[in-house]
Amino acid sequence: MTTLKSILLGGAALLASAIAAQAFEVGVIGFQFSSETHARVANAAAAAAKEKGWTVTLLNSEGALPKHAEQFETLITKKVDAIIVAMGKPIEADAQFKAAKDKGIPVVTVQSGGSPHTLFDIQPNEYKVGAEAAMFLLGQMGYQGQILTARFDGNVASRIRGKVLDAVLSENQAVKEIGKFSMARTQSWRDDVKSGMQALLLQNQGKVQGIWASFDGQAYIIDDIMQQQGVKKGQIPLVSVDGGQESYRRIADPDSTFLATVTIPFEEMGKAAVNAVEAIVVKKQPKESVTKGPYLYVDAVLVDQNNVKQYLKQ
Repeated sequence: MTTLKSILLGGAALLASAIAAQAFEVGVIGFQFSSETHARVANAAAAAAKEKGWTVTLLNSEGALPKHAEQFETLITKKVDAIIVAMGKPIEADAQFKAAKDKGIPVVTVQSGGSPHTLFDIQPNEYKVGAEAAMFLLGQMGYQGQILTARFDGNVASRIRGKVLDAVLSENQAVKEIGKFSMARTQSWRDDVKSGMQALLLQNQGKVQGIWASFDGQAYIIDDIMQQQGVKKGQIPLVSVDGGQESYRRIADPDSTFLATVTIPFEEMGKAAVNAVEAIVVKKQPKESVTKGPYLYVDAVLVDQNNVKQYLKQ
């Protein structure tokens, strides 16, 4: 009888736990799924939440701030238990972030920057990431020569990388930036990068010893352009940041001009956001048990031809 009672009690506890898990709902917003990194974070977070038995609402803002704000408002109206945002806009959408906090909905962001209305932002130390990418490029050039840059100031991570590059260049004045392309249109960014960098390369033909890109999606487009122009690997070193299988494939490809990337663990950041929500919101642990400041940092690794085989899936 005691055994039967224990079984029944255990079964009831498991059922209650399953019901509680299903009753927990998290909203996951990715700012722009056409950017692979945004999609990788958001999809990893959604998958991790579903594994815990949570209900998930997965949304894509499609690179549009009005839609980003509207999706926030939808999740607030829906009264979800928590919100996870991949590459969000806490400054531009400050009112929506504040509204979520005011309604008691905790928000965790990934690579979005800090906000007084969120628990914290999960990211690598972008100042360190930017320094690694910049110093690798200058090392390939022997700390002298002329470079082109492809920038994007619309995202806090890529903006910091560009500012760190500027600091590195200010201390290494034998390297000159002779052309700068700043990506502006987020929804049609690939066309924007292609036309902008084609123009820069044409204007500076025969004058370029290195190219820096603020994220790997830009680097792929630049790599394609240079391969079409007959540039061989190592002739004009191309360096960027993000990582992923396409980046590793190009780094390993003898025909590609892409030499290195600083790899950021996007899937792990998505999972970390879900684990943080579970610890703080579900288990009621103090936020300080996860991280003490406004950021939860993850490690980033430089990947080049020396170690790319460790990362490239066969």
